[in-house]
Amino acid sequence: MIKAFSRAIRQLTDPALRRVFIVGLVGSIVIFGALWGAVAYFLASGDFFAYSIFGFEFSLNFVTNILGNMAVAILSWLLFPAVITIIVSLFLEDVAEAVEGRHYPGLGAPRKQAIAEIVWITVKFAGLSIILNILALPIILILIFFPPFNLFVFYGLNGYLLGREYFELVAHRRLDPARAHLVRVSFRGHTFIAGVIIAVLMTVPVVNLVAPIIATAAMVHLVQGWRERLEPARES
Repeated sequence: MIKAFSRAIRQLTDPALRRVFIVGLVGSIVIFGALWGAVAYFLASGDFFAYSIFGFEFSLNFVTNILGNMAVAILSWLLFPAVITIIVSLFLEDVAEAVEGRHYPGLGAPRKQAIAEIVWITVKFAGLSIILNILALPIILILIFFPPFNLFVFYGLNGYLLGREYFELVAHRRLDPARAHLVRVSFRGHTFIAGVIIAVLMTVPVVNLVAPIIATAAMVHLVQGWRERLEPARES
């Protein structure tokens, strides 16, 4: 596990990986910048707590501004793994190819995936991730007063989601869905741990900008290792 992530980090200087990083960075800035701008405009254009008593005007709009910005900040933090993964998912093929080209040149061409299969994997993960994170938000907010239980919920949930998503993105390039499912089930614990590591990387400032790239590269190493470990078992 550590070796896979270490090899992934060392390959960040690869030109193909740098290009994906730029795409993810620009996309993230645009999306979250638009979100913050829209919320700021909405809060600034409304008088939600303005009232008059005996001719004196009172306003508590600053409360709305504080709470609104806090809510957006929390949601941005919670949904960042899903959003940035969606942005760069269309370019992660380049990352996987670069890793395979350097470390596994004998694998040959990857399996041809139907566009519907790729879209379904991405949409399924994005929808499930957003829904589960929103449903878990009240629990996380309650447990914020009982650390580190709130972190256990967040990283446990996203660890499961991200481990499964990155596994499917990588494994389905080489394996049909049935075979990929067998590998994932056989190494479900490893997949979950890898997902937790990815979730942690995605919540560390600056590091989260390259986290999807590191995750994809590391998962290529992990899936290849798991496939090799299963082959002797099938033959015996």
